Parts: sequence; C-alpha cells; structure tokens
Amino acid sequence: MTSSFSTRRRSKTPPPGETGQEALYLRSLSDRQVSVSVKLRDGETVRGWIEYFDDGMLRLTREGKPNLFIYKHQIRSITEVGRKHAPRPETAAGIVSRRAS
Repeated sequence: MTSSFSTRRRSKTPPPGETGQEALYLRSLSDRQVSVSVKLRDGETVRGWIEYFDDGMLRLTREGKPNLFIYKHQIRSITEVGRKHAPRPETAAGIVSRRAS
C-alpha cells in the first residue's frame, strides 16, 4: 500500500523557475546573438544582446554604450527585437579558421 503523500508528491509539477525553460531561452538568445529589449521593473527599457547569464543576472552587451550587468529580479520582460547582432571579429575569425582545417 502506498501512502497518499508519495502519490501527491509525484503528481506535482515543478515551480516555473525550475523547469529549465528560462535557461534554454536565454541560451538560444545568447547563441543566436539576437537583439533584445529588456524592460526593467522601474520602467526603463534598455536594448542590446545577451552575452552571458547565470542564475541571478545577465550581461547585456550594447553598441556604443557601456555593457550592463542586470539582476534578473529587476527584469520585467525581455522582448526579441528581431535583428541579429553582427558577430564580433574574433568570433568570426574563429569560425573561419575551424572551417579551413
């Protein structure tokens, strides 16, 4: 006979922060270097592309402006602008040299 506690425990879905979907989405944005618009809780909106992220923050790289480290708890929303960011020259050179090998 199984207890009702163990049955209830298995049927629960994980909380939204623990599904891994956030990390997959941010990884996709970072890998594709998609330009995004980040709306902060105070109403300010900043644009750039996500170069790095971890559990608590992300790094927003911007053209001609300082890069920003933004705590995730300060973000209201992230929206894709739709235009792919041009890769950095050293990134492009690394890809070319691997193809030539």
